[in-house]
Amino acid sequence: MKIDFEYGQGTMTAELPDNTDIFIPGETVPDPDYIPEDKLEEAYLDSLAHPIGMPTLSELAHKGTTVTIIVPDRVKGGEQPTSHRKMSIKYILQELYKAGVEKKDILFIISNGLHPRSKESDVKAIFGKELFDEFWHSGQIISHDSEDQEHMVYLGTTHRGDPVYMNKYVYECDLPILIGHVQGNPYGGYSGGYKHSATGITNWRCIASHHVPSVMHRPDFTPVNGGSLMRDKFNEISMHMEEKMGHPFFCCDAVLDTCSRQIAIYSGYAKEMMPISWKIADKRTYVHWAEKKYDILVFGMPQKFHYGDGMGTNPIMLMQALSAQVLRFKRVMSDHCVIICSSICNGYFHDELWPYLREQYEMFQHDHMNILPDMNRYGEYFGTNEEYIRKYRFCNAFHPFHGFSMMACGHIAEMNTSAIYLVGAQEPGYARGMGLKTRETFEEALEDAKKKFVGENPNILALPMTFKKSAVHLCMKNPEEDCMDEYGHRHGGCGCC
Repeated sequence: MKIDFEYGQGTMTAELPDNTDIFIPGETVPDPDYIPEDKLEEAYLDSLAHPIGMPTLSELAHKGTTVTIIVPDRVKGGEQPTSHRKMSIKYILQELYKAGVEKKDILFIISNGLHPRSKESDVKAIFGKELFDEFWHSGQIISHDSEDQEHMVYLGTTHRGDPVYMNKYVYECDLPILIGHVQGNPYGGYSGGYKHSATGITNWRCIASHHVPSVMHRPDFTPVNGGSLMRDKFNEISMHMEEKMGHPFFCCDAVLDTCSRQIAIYSGYAKEMMPISWKIADKRTYVHWAEKKYDILVFGMPQKFHYGDGMGTNPIMLMQALSAQVLRFKRVMSDHCVIICSSICNGYFHDELWPYLREQYEMFQHDHMNILPDMNRYGEYFGTNEEYIRKYRFCNAFHPFHGFSMMACGHIAEMNTSAIYLVGAQEPGYARGMGLKTRETFEEALEDAKKKFVGENPNILALPMTFKKSAVHLCMKNPEEDCMDEYGHRHGGCGCC
């Protein structure tokens, strides 16, 4: 059979055996029903009227209450007119105004964490024209700046010893409101809830307590699940923030489908709300479909996705993307699984967006650097590099420590595969510099993998559109088999049993 896979800004065709299985998120197994557009207002008002585990906004707010609304950046969540961000803000504002809150006492913070601070065009896309015009020109929409020491506050450490830093605007306001998306995330199961605050409004030193090899290379991290040490740290850091503020965040999260439409909306106290929202999110995200373990995963990588243009060509970001797929699909991978992935891999680093990754890549090629975790000792060197920090603060670049969370994740692909073939690389040396095998075509890679790793009749899973649609965490049809190898032996420690 012929299948087209993403490649650069187009596609590349693969000729695969007729018994290849295909999985496309939202199509192979349909998502749960989403809320129709004409029912969204009712759903939002009902959620806000019945928050889980805490009072309503109208009970929490009054005239003189200062409110900070924390909104995710563009990395996830959709930007359509009925997106969760736009809709939730609309109805939250209605509740606040009704309670007597004045417009002047409302501040929006885009919770980019170590991601690029939002440009004006990003703000327009996130908020829409009406909200942008209402709040942008008065300076009431800002982007979190984790290096603005004047507006960061140190809150001590969690019981585990993890340092907690927090945006001062959020810390000092009377009512902090978190707007989040309950979407499958390779880092700890789901976005939204306490993950939002633990990564979006803090700094690199706090994030370095969990986005590092010592946490991400544990057996409880792969496959992705909600019971990992990373997830525990998210919860502990955010609850420490709440303890020091003296009150909880008010959360409004939406469970989203493949097209970022709302399946369900939950409001209230994250500690009580998250487990409830995850029950319905699990139906969309943890898809029990596979009837066998797969020896080969085949997919394609566009040049631009998720973190930005160059994600599919920058060698370190490329490794993170490969590893994210392993995290999502490990339950259906055989113990000798091989990945075959198309990538244009043309040497485009996008130095404006990731000004430090070229240097990190070059360092990885020298000085006894054998595996990506060997680079971790340079985390503080990059995390405190003043020129890279200035580019993060003033040039809409990623923070330099973000590269280390990407490298920590990037090693997971090597840890869990027999080989990774990159197909169609225009500058294949960059791929080989990351330990990948390179071939011109899918067919050549498949033949080599059969000869060396998987035998003549491998089980093959094709994953077209895997970086173009909101991903799922693919599981065995029989959940009992999720933690078994192809020989029927159970392995422990993944947190999914």
